[in-house]
Amino acid sequence: MKLETEKKTVNKSAEELYNFLGDVKNFEKLMPENISKFEVLEDDKFLFALKGMPEIVLKMKEKQPHNKIVLGAASEKLPFTLTADIESLAADKSEAKLTFEGEFNAMMGMMIKGPITSFINTLTDNMGKVS
Repeated sequence: MKLETEKKTVNKSAEELYNFLGDVKNFEKLMPENISKFEVLEDDKFLFALKGMPEIVLKMKEKQPHNKIVLGAASEKLPFTLTADIESLAADKSEAKLTFEGEFNAMMGMMIKGPITSFINTLTDNMGKVS
């Protein structure tokens, strides 16, 4: 399963946005309002839960300076990645897009497609609001 958000313009340079997303504690600022738990576990790992959903632990998997950050599930039970692609537009503007990729059976895919799509769209929308 592969889900992508629309590109979102962010009033930060590509380097600033990359540095922001590269610090896992900043993901708390991007979370939806229905978050019930957020906890930084290590410098490169955090746990979050949305109301009515199980806790998910994400770990930094890959960083390509100023244009890509890949987070992955720390658990092998539900293997997926969340990739932030960053593109520079100007000295103080960039564009970001999130891509969620995971291997799920058809039933699980149908159950999670809506909530995951909503979740990654919220993260991307909130990127545009951070200052």
